[in-house]
Amino acid sequence: MHEAQGSEPLKSIAEAAEALAVTQRTLRFYEDKGLISPQRVGTMRAYSKREMGRMQLILRGKRLGFSIREIGEFLSLYDQDPDQVVQASLMLEATRHRLSELRHQRDAIDQTIAELESIEAMSRHHLERRGG
Repeated sequence: MHEAQGSEPLKSIAEAAEALAVTQRTLRFYEDKGLISPQRVGTMRAYSKREMGRMQLILRGKRLGFSIREIGEFLSLYDQDPDQVVQASLMLEATRHRLSELRHQRDAIDQTIAELESIEAMSRHHLERRGG
């Protein structure tokens, strides 16, 4: 596309979407939520290296199951805390909480699988006794 002030290459919304493997609508969504702020070149959105990096963090956070609010907090701390001490502390706390949630979900899934396997075995046994 063009270059930002300081000769940094910018990507159009189509280029950014393709590079991130998301839709243009996804990029506009995160812009509407205030998580990214692409530059404007006329009426076109222009994505800098910084915005591309923020989007990668957003997508990773979503993949890991963090809410938009939590991701927003991480990103704002990143901007405010150059040493990233507060951010790292918050990330540690959020990661521990998310791991706990996932472990509980895994336990519930394991229990459901065990129940379904038991029902499956009983049904199979019943059918075998009936000649089915």
